[in-house]
Amino acid sequence: MIAFVLAIVGIAFIFDFINGFHDSANSIATIVGTRVLSPFAAVLWAATFNFAAAFFGSTAVAKAVSNGFVVQSFVDPWVICAGLVGAIIWNLFTWWYGIPSSSSHALIGGFAGAAVAKGGLPALAWGTKWIETLSAIALSPLFGMIVAFILMVIVLNLFQRATPNRVDKIFRRGQLVSSAMLSFAHGSNDAQKTMGIIVGLLVASKQYFIGQTGWLHWFYLEDTKRIPYWVELCAYSAISLGTLFGGWRIVHTMGSRITRLRPVGGFCAETAGAIVIMTASKFGIPVSTTHTITGSIVGVGATSRLSAVRWGLAGRIVWAWIVTIPAAAAVAAVAYACMLPFTR
Repeated sequence: MIAFVLAIVGIAFIFDFINGFHDSANSIATIVGTRVLSPFAAVLWAATFNFAAAFFGSTAVAKAVSNGFVVQSFVDPWVICAGLVGAIIWNLFTWWYGIPSSSSHALIGGFAGAAVAKGGLPALAWGTKWIETLSAIALSPLFGMIVAFILMVIVLNLFQRATPNRVDKIFRRGQLVSSAMLSFAHGSNDAQKTMGIIVGLLVASKQYFIGQTGWLHWFYLEDTKRIPYWVELCAYSAISLGTLFGGWRIVHTMGSRITRLRPVGGFCAETAGAIVIMTASKFGIPVSTTHTITGSIVGVGATSRLSAVRWGLAGRIVWAWIVTIPAAAAVAAVAYACMLPFTR
């Protein structure tokens, strides 16, 4: 069982890597779409600030994921493993088809689906975190859109007398700052979800590590109140490495297919997204970076004219958001059913 638990910890970090790979588009799509940075420079920039969040962010989201969605007594290594399998399969499916779905909600859906497969609906910890998370599915893109729209209107009014070349020059530099903010926000929210899953796993498996010596004693965790430093550093390292590899299919969708962006628009979209995500992280809400930045891009595009936004594509993305939690939950439930003979 110790080897199995360690293998699941490894799978969790693989999910974190795929999360960075899948969601790198959120951080770099606008800065690549506006041609402020080359794709390689953009992913390097984003990965750096993903990792920087390890030293300045809180752990509120990690604690919410570890005990806010599933009743701890129903959590065991098999549930965690099946939940991760469900999230990984859904992430790879949406990446392959270039759909900007939420890795965060895939993880939560997978975790919940595996728990329900084990213990039925009583396995879910119905309460504040479910309400906040489900509300965030609808509200985070809306807030991103509103904040981006307001920022864009303010900037357009402030620079209405400036020449287009001067505006581009100013905001090409400004976009370096806004992209860094968005990458930091992405790391501070998304890496914590994997941290929360690992903490839940270690608490559920603590009986296997009681009395262990050497490096194995690192895996003993009494409760979900403390996040070990090695879990934090490994989670942020994994998501940063994933970002370095970039999800180019989704970059194309986010950076150009929703609406055409100039540096000023990229700056406003990234700043708005960072504001919404960092606010959610402060309150321990596992918000979707994908939802938020997509809403922000739509908000920027709508300031010129509504027809500048490709609403058909945006609509298909919204449907992907709606089905992410139930789809990942269904895959995780099937995975748990397949593992069931081995749990006895």
